[in-house]
Amino acid sequence: QVQPVESGGGLVQPGGSLRLSCVASGFVFSVYDMSWYRQTPGKERELVAAISFAANSTNYADSVKGRFTISRDNAKNTVALQMNSLNSEDTAEYYCHVRHFMYYSVEYWGRGTQVTVSS
Repeated sequence: QVQPVESGGGLVQPGGSLRLSCVASGFVFSVYDMSWYRQTPGKERELVAAISFAANSTNYADSVKGRFTISRDNAKNTVALQMNSLNSEDTAEYYCHVRHFMYYSVEYWGRGTQVTVSS
């Protein structure tokens, strides 16, 4: 059973930083694209950042460019999201998404980790 597991969420003050991690096992990690999504109540889930299976391509939402960095360690089956200069608009449930680089129908979601930015 493939189940990505997120960690690292919590409460942080505006301007602070958090580092989210996602560990996934049960499949060949190195052939899967990895992404972080976020969702707030009443809104659609949105893509925050993505990294290709070979780690040679990244993509960010305009709202987080220059503040967030996605990275992966294929040897440890992990993907991380470093979040800096957080603001209240970053408050959301963050989800790890795993998708085969070729067979897009093969995908998995984590259960999410809550990030709250508040003073």
